[in-house]
Amino acid sequence: MTRVTQIHDIAPIKNMSTEYSRLGDDYILSRMTRRSDIRADMTLSLRFSGVFMMLVRKGNLTLDINLERQELHPGSLIIMGPQTIMGVSEMQDDDIDVYTLFISEKFMHDVNIDMNVLNLSHISHVPHRSPVLNLTGDECDLLAHYFTLLHLNTNVNTTEMYIKSIARNLVASVVYQLLQFDAKRTDKDEIQRPLSRRLSYVHEFLRLVQKYHTQERSVGFYAGKLFISPKYLSLVIKEATGKSAADWIDDCVILEAKNMLRFSGKNIQQVAYALNFTNQSSFGKYFKHLTGMSPSEFLRS
Repeated sequence: MTRVTQIHDIAPIKNMSTEYSRLGDDYILSRMTRRSDIRADMTLSLRFSGVFMMLVRKGNLTLDINLERQELHPGSLIIMGPQTIMGVSEMQDDDIDVYTLFISEKFMHDVNIDMNVLNLSHISHVPHRSPVLNLTGDECDLLAHYFTLLHLNTNVNTTEMYIKSIARNLVASVVYQLLQFDAKRTDKDEIQRPLSRRLSYVHEFLRLVQKYHTQERSVGFYAGKLFISPKYLSLVIKEATGKSAADWIDDCVILEAKNMLRFSGKNIQQVAYALNFTNQSSFGKYFKHLTGMSPSEFLRS
């Protein structure tokens, strides 16, 4: 069984990189432009504990992702979630330009974004979604600029006080940019190919959760909006995404709570009311049940 790889395990990739950046155990960004620098051990499989992105700007290569072959060409972007088994099985060109970004799961949890939406797009079990997104030239250039900023943040900044905060916001910007890229294609797909009834429930449920999670936390509310029973909604969501409807709601509320606690300037009581809890105590119990720490402990972490 392939062992789980952490950020520190990937650090030797520096020897194969034209450009390399590492922010502690939070992320590693590598750019490779010479096939001759890629050693044979790059063909070995690894199971990464966090989120992995690869952008191919030049060259053609083949990845094995969870035992499935994925062909990548100039303009290909691949995004994979935690525990994905992957390996480079073939590089066809000597002239390459490939960015790889490894982000720890802990750092993703610290970032001020809603990972649930990214899960829906690329790193979940929603059927018929390829992990490869084919970008236009302008989209490739834009994403490469974000990667350059991440690289410069850790290699040019000399004051450590704000590096991590800058990195959080840059990674959040990368994710939201990817969601914007994906949204354009999703809109076109939905025009060209009607969604199945079950998959349309999944998309609509997650859209509703994004809209109402600060007000409503019951599965029954969302089932009512979709005119189906809570039991049927739970079944559909679980089968399509691997997570229950209640878990999706709770995850979204907790991420919103963390974001508000850390970035909004509101105190705990104000956050509780903003998320439609009856009082600070009920919010605190909910937060601790799902995160293992109280809101005040989270603020000190």
